[in-house]
Amino acid sequence: MRQPGEDPASRTLRAAALVIAAGVVAALHLGKLPPAIPALQQALGVTLVQAGFLLSLVQLAGMSLGLLFGVLADGLGYRRSMLGGLAVLTLASAVGGGADDVTMLMLLRALEGFGFLLVVLPAPGLLRQLVSSGQLARTMGTWGAYMPVGVATALLLGPLVIEGLGWRAWWWALALLSGLMALALWRFVPDPDAGAAPRPATLLPWTQRLRHTLRAPGPWLLALSFACYSGQWLAVIGFLPTIYGEAGMAPALGGVLTAVVAAVNMGGNIGSGWMLHHGWTPPRLLALGFAVAGLGTVVAFAALGQPAWLRYLGVLLFSLVGGLIPGTLFALVVHAAPGEHTLSSTVGWMQQWSSIGQFSGPPLVAWLADAAGGWQFTWLATGASSLLGLWLMTRIARHLAARAVVHSAR
Repeated sequence: MRQPGEDPASRTLRAAALVIAAGVVAALHLGKLPPAIPALQQALGVTLVQAGFLLSLVQLAGMSLGLLFGVLADGLGYRRSMLGGLAVLTLASAVGGGADDVTMLMLLRALEGFGFLLVVLPAPGLLRQLVSSGQLARTMGTWGAYMPVGVATALLLGPLVIEGLGWRAWWWALALLSGLMALALWRFVPDPDAGAAPRPATLLPWTQRLRHTLRAPGPWLLALSFACYSGQWLAVIGFLPTIYGEAGMAPALGGVLTAVVAAVNMGGNIGSGWMLHHGWTPPRLLALGFAVAGLGTVVAFAALGQPAWLRYLGVLLFSLVGGLIPGTLFALVVHAAPGEHTLSSTVGWMQQWSSIGQFSGPPLVAWLADAAGGWQFTWLATGASSLLGLWLMTRIARHLAARAVVHSAR
């Protein structure tokens, strides 16, 4: 909403910042669980494998309905969808703070996944409507940082709140924050569709938008690449507090170290937008991200007898340089989507496969750790994901080259 004496550029900047902030708040709900795992194990008797599913169940909605939610968001309206998602997160977290057993907590984590989807899927489309084309690449790169910023903040603040007030207060605090974020979005972010001509998405039936998305190779390549990245990232970040706790580290210190690992990821996200703006090609950035991510986890986990500082450096490299991947993939949406009418559905398909990766990654790593009696084989799962990501990068390069030839011929 317009404020007296405020110029249009400032309003646009504030609106875009609030959209990104809404993504950060949604990501806080993903990151609120890792620091709470020890408290939940003590209070509710949560096992290690159950903790893995609690980490991944928030991805159930995205894993099953990401594409459909993206298609609906294209027609429903980006701002309305985000407001609905924040309301769902508020309700689920408020009720979750009063849960008395693991089953109820799992069901509410799944519901939080629906709210998360409603917030993050339409955000790139809304940002595209708000900012100029010259600022789009950097804005999308900044948007790609919503996940590490939210997760890092949760990992940093979570142990302090939980230690002082308990895990239930942590859930209720985030419910309150989500409600306040919804109010800010409603108050200060305009609806670009209000009074405007119908968007391309509203001129086509949702079934046709769905077919266009699934029949095009671009959304598939981006989605599978996102799965390769997201599964290994959540698995490593999600269990770092547990790993440090098993090593005898104080929860607060383990939370800080894990938060730093998550926070440096946003450097890669934002850096990808800057590098794309300055001439780096998307395939080159994806190759760098997947190669260093795989190498970093080998350094961190393959030989646990290495000095602690070297293993920590490996995890930092994994998160920092791996952060180039999501920022690059989000920037590619506008080039790989079949058309403007399928932007949110392409993001939805990416989110669906990202959720599949995040759903399968933590339980797989937990199973490897449980079977091996330690975390030394974690690099096998993450390394395999990185190798597959490198292969997909070559396919993306061919697809972009083919599309460039087609456009130049027109």
